[in-house]
Amino acid sequence: MNIHTERTFQDIIKASLCAKGGYTEGDRTTFNAERGLFPPSIFQFIQATQPDTWDALQRAYGPKVEARVLERIMETKAKDGTLHLLRQGFRDVTVGQVKLAYFQPNTGLNPDTAARYAANILEVTDEVHQSTRDTADRLDLVLSLNGIPVATAELKNSFTGQTVENAVKQYKFDRSPKDAVLAFKSGALVHFAVDASDVFMTTKLAGKATFFLPFNRGRDGGAGNPDHPSGHRTAYLWEDVWAKDRWLDIIQRFMFLDRKEEKDDKGKLKVKETMIFPRYHQLDAVTALIADARAQGAGQNYLIQHSAGSGKSNSIAWLSHRLAGLHDAQDKRVFDSVIVITDRRVLDAQLQETVFGIDHKSGQVERIDPAKGSKSPQLAKALNEGKQIIVCTLQSFSAVYGSDAHDVLDQSGKRFAVIVDEAHGSQHGSAAEDVRKVLGSEGKEAVELADGDVDPLIVNAIRQKGRQPNLSFFAFTATPKKRTVETFGHYPPGANEPAPFHIYSMRQAIEEGFIHDVLKGYTTYKAFYRLEKTIEDDPELEKKKAQKAIARFMSLHPHNLAQKTEVMVEHYRTHVRHRLGGRAKAMVVTSSRLHAVRYHQAFQKYINAKGYDLGVLVAFSGSVPDPDIPGQEYTEPGMNGIKETELPEKFGKADQHFLIVAEKYQTGFDQPLLHTMYVDKRLQDLAAVQTLSRLNRTTSGKDDTFVLDFVNEADEIKEAFKPYFETAEIDEPTDPNQIYVLHSTLVNTQVFWAQELDAFAQAFYDPKRRPSDQGKLYAATDPAVERFSAKLDEDEQETFRKTLTQFLRLYAAITQMVRLEDIELEKLYTFGRLLRARLPRREGGGALAIDGDVGLEYYRLKKTSEGDASLVQGDAVPLSGTTSVGTSTAGDPEVAHLSEILGQVNDRFNFDFTDADKLAVDQWAADMMADASVVAQARSNSYENFTMANADAVMDKAFARNERNPEVLAKLLGNAEAWAMVRDAVLKAVYDSAQHRH
Repeated sequence: MNIHTERTFQDIIKASLCAKGGYTEGDRTTFNAERGLFPPSIFQFIQATQPDTWDALQRAYGPKVEARVLERIMETKAKDGTLHLLRQGFRDVTVGQVKLAYFQPNTGLNPDTAARYAANILEVTDEVHQSTRDTADRLDLVLSLNGIPVATAELKNSFTGQTVENAVKQYKFDRSPKDAVLAFKSGALVHFAVDASDVFMTTKLAGKATFFLPFNRGRDGGAGNPDHPSGHRTAYLWEDVWAKDRWLDIIQRFMFLDRKEEKDDKGKLKVKETMIFPRYHQLDAVTALIADARAQGAGQNYLIQHSAGSGKSNSIAWLSHRLAGLHDAQDKRVFDSVIVITDRRVLDAQLQETVFGIDHKSGQVERIDPAKGSKSPQLAKALNEGKQIIVCTLQSFSAVYGSDAHDVLDQSGKRFAVIVDEAHGSQHGSAAEDVRKVLGSEGKEAVELADGDVDPLIVNAIRQKGRQPNLSFFAFTATPKKRTVETFGHYPPGANEPAPFHIYSMRQAIEEGFIHDVLKGYTTYKAFYRLEKTIEDDPELEKKKAQKAIARFMSLHPHNLAQKTEVMVEHYRTHVRHRLGGRAKAMVVTSSRLHAVRYHQAFQKYINAKGYDLGVLVAFSGSVPDPDIPGQEYTEPGMNGIKETELPEKFGKADQHFLIVAEKYQTGFDQPLLHTMYVDKRLQDLAAVQTLSRLNRTTSGKDDTFVLDFVNEADEIKEAFKPYFETAEIDEPTDPNQIYVLHSTLVNTQVFWAQELDAFAQAFYDPKRRPSDQGKLYAATDPAVERFSAKLDEDEQETFRKTLTQFLRLYAAITQMVRLEDIELEKLYTFGRLLRARLPRREGGGALAIDGDVGLEYYRLKKTSEGDASLVQGDAVPLSGTTSVGTSTAGDPEVAHLSEILGQVNDRFNFDFTDADKLAVDQWAADMMADASVVAQARSNSYENFTMANADAVMDKAFARNERNPEVLAKLLGNAEAWAMVRDAVLKAVYDSAQHRH
């Protein structure tokens, strides 16, 4: 018997479901592909659970009863969908409602409900021919409930050279959503791609546009799955998730159809429908919380550490709904009301939509809305009436406490579940204390979470007074501090330290592709300057003047606000604006409200002077007096010309590009188009994580992010992230010449030839290309794919693949900051992206690849269409790829005395430097020579490395002596090229002097 085959894997799953999961094996021959149903099982279920109804239908329709039932089912499916059909059944004029499934109620099962629940027919059927057009097509597994398919699965076995990625491709390219069982909404509810290591799922098949989500448990804090005793890491799927009770619970209480109104490009409203299936961590967290609350009752605290990108809004909605109907083992309600504390209006709407989508009952969610009048009587009324779910801000409790409404509250004997959403970041300790005062039965426990933190005063109150027996707190946060964990954490068995009740880490969210790793695009101003200089000063790089036009700002000291404004605007225009199809946005983080005002003024002045079409908004609270203009004050609405509440929507529009902030929009702000952040503020600890995380939201075409930091050091930022991301890594800036080392290594493998790159480029960059030209891309890459397989052994293939990946990543990183005027590199980059996708994979290799080429290709083609010089063949000569990493081929600058250099500056730029000016510049060099560390660097490094490390030092010495002779520095800073000449001359003089010291 061959035990290594896919069929064996299929049989293992089927046998487990039938033996332990509550399933029976279905008969594939009974499947009706045209309708996407197993009709015999439908009739069997109705006859067994509703015999009177079936008899009535038979009397009404006679021999056509089965056809009539199927007709009504198909009509209901087409109109309302499969999920509605299972929950609500269908209606017929002769009998009214006909149920097609029975679920467990919130209360205990009586004999009748238990019998009906047990009568559900769960079937697992293999090799199902689902297509009426291609009868050879068949699905590996179909899970059905009472004859109605609810899930399909494609299985892959790495022993035969296929992985979950192949299953995903099969769904995308070999399975038609036109088949009834695969149709969105009216077909199966969810589709799984499965191998022995990973699970991915989708609720909508849409050809190549199908988007699969990971459905994995996580492994060691990251993506993947832990080991399993059976050897199949994905065994949890069929042993737990698909098991009868859990599976029916998901269908009954988790899945829902999300409907959102969106505006198209013409401003017309359209409704977008999405079938929501919980991700694994959401399902696991909510299920575990409910089980513990049922067993423990009120009076518990729970900390849920879920990263950004975890789908926290849905998790809170599911938890709220489950807690509202929760009963204990004695069939008594555990909580009288569930209170959700949040400042996010979107969460209120989502709660209502989710709860209604689950059980189609309106009025379960009560929002305390300031627009409806005073908050205190609204909250008091909702609490007294025992509204199931109440959504409010923390301040709503302050409005109640001490008011007349508090006097009429009757909370005796009532128990409450309080869910705290981290997004509310403006609360104070006194407001949080009022939660306890309004709801508590004894003690003085209070809670406040502000973006992952708990106010120290509130923590002390909780510690001093202990837990309240009638209140349970469910605190959601992405970034808990130690005291947060101590207050709300639980003690796992045998542990001496508290821990969050449930974790979905930042690392897992990043590795699964739900958020971006903002540290990968992080660089300090010094590193950015150093990288620009490495490129600028390379004598083998053509178009040096064009490069200097971009890089000249990097030679200016960053402490001058106007100069930094120029750096940011020009960096945005050169490296950011074209991203995301021209929609990419940037945030400028400033250190004070006055800084925000001044930056806004500087941005407007510079942009207007240059005639750029860039929109700039500013965000700060209150009014800011102008210290230079008595009586002048600035406000956010006054500077923006819009209401404060309109800013988020305004910033989302295509004509807005920069948002300058001061202690605002640095937490809880969700704008997926935000790609770049410029930081001019000291950031520490949690504030650093929260601020930079504004960039991490994903959207179509967003492949990366970028941070340019004028103030902080890379190590400081890395340390800030460590507590929340155990393997946080910052890609340190590197010598860009390494790209040529990698380029040379790849070329020398002879896997691809120069003429193939040329043929590829001619097709790829042709502005008049047609869809039929895709064949040219295949023709250009085919030889490389064949040589890869034929010429290289497995180890060599792996080395080539890794080297190519390194090249692609490094090139992408470097070109985000500087422009590499090298056509050969650009050609290999675009060629390599497509080649890597085509290379045969090793057995069992690789996780699911999320294709990001669309955004990349848009960017490259846009540059071509604009006539960018880097895309014209022969326009540049590549640097030598044979030099060692970190070295430079640049020769020493021409030796000249400083006085001679200043004379050249006078002649070239029509300056009028005096002898005193020349003496001042000489003094800058003398000051550097007096610095022992500078001299030591000069004596132990090459000239190139010395200048890279000390370019800023010249500016520092100049500023130190600025008061004695300010004119010379003012003249030089007005002309970047003149400053560069003088700076380089000073560095050369210092270097030569240090080399000749004995």
